[in-house]
Amino acid sequence: MKVGGNMIEREAKETISEIAEAFKVLLVTGPRQVGKTTLLKSIMPENMNYVTLDDKVTRELAQKDPKLFLEEHPYPLLIDEVQYAPDLFSYIKIKVDEIKEPSMYWLTGSQQFKLMKNVQESLAGRVGIVKLNSLTYNEINNKNSVNVMFDPKNFVDTSIIDVNTLYENIFKGGMPELYVNEKMKRYYFFNSYIETYLTKDVENIISITNTETFKNFMITIASRNGEQLNYSKIGSEVGITDKTVKAWLNILVTSGIVYLLTPYNLSREKRVNHMPKIVWMDTGLCAFLAGYEDARTLQMSASAGHYLETYVISEIIKSYNAHGMEANISYFRDKDKHEIDLVFFNATEIYPFEIKKTASPTREMLSLFKYLNDTKKKVMPGGIICLCDKLMRIEENNYCIPISSVINIKK
Repeated sequence: MKVGGNMIEREAKETISEIAEAFKVLLVTGPRQVGKTTLLKSIMPENMNYVTLDDKVTRELAQKDPKLFLEEHPYPLLIDEVQYAPDLFSYIKIKVDEIKEPSMYWLTGSQQFKLMKNVQESLAGRVGIVKLNSLTYNEINNKNSVNVMFDPKNFVDTSIIDVNTLYENIFKGGMPELYVNEKMKRYYFFNSYIETYLTKDVENIISITNTETFKNFMITIASRNGEQLNYSKIGSEVGITDKTVKAWLNILVTSGIVYLLTPYNLSREKRVNHMPKIVWMDTGLCAFLAGYEDARTLQMSASAGHYLETYVISEIIKSYNAHGMEANISYFRDKDKHEIDLVFFNATEIYPFEIKKTASPTREMLSLFKYLNDTKKKVMPGGIICLCDKLMRIEENNYCIPISSVINIKK
């Protein structure tokens, strides 16, 4: 993928290559237009064939006669938008069980809602899955560098990101087309993107007579970016039931549009589904739906802190996904409503972090960390992820961490 004459190296490239060598089937999922096909085409073997089910004639053959489809399109084969022909999976299973070679089929899909159910039923143990998201800060700004995930155990001091530049990135988001096509304007892209999503994805998943209602639902969810979910308020505002809110939200989640950050429960020592926070995986799409017309307005708005928090969390999730992993993250909230923005955790340890739009963090911002003392896990050093200009200790076990040390790490 080229930007201004330079290639953008996707963080997931190496992961995809490794998984493709290990499994008979590779599946790359993710929202529309995040670069799934472009990436796979750039690394697929020379002898691999390509077919897309976006083509009506090809799609109808795959749907009506999947066995004939696979005979007419021999492996190794890259099948684009495979979710349109779910019956293919059982025939792919027969083929890979018969031949037993690695990397026979590469698949892409943008409707995880239907896709994952069929994959789990037909291809369990035969398929390696990678989630691809929109571009990370690293991918956009460090063209050819090798990117590294944020490690809560090991903070790295990196070059500082100017706050205005940071909010420009938050406002624009990471959709590749906005960086590849210099003539593409933000309004044209996102307006088209939303209409395509509604007509190609949403209408295929649920029976909906008025896509405008679902669009209003998306706008309402965007206006609550970074907030705890309140199904009743959202339903009341959109004019739908709580049950419909949950069903429609599940579509946004399984489409990779939204991530639900669940709270960490001390008594259970794990994440729980009650009162998750809304995290938009592309802040540019969120800002567009919320009506922001320029980065400066967003930066100076009352929602600027929520957007910063969402951006940091989404960048962490994207980076972990690109390395074939899930980030073990939550936010903390106890029965007395004491809240910590972000916690990393494993079987024995928990790492607390606040995410603040400030260049001058104080020890008082760490005051809520004490409410983790009731956990059976060992509370590890954490800190305040913020706009400070260097990594430094703010108290004995906690640090002031520049945002660049979370989203701009590279070898």
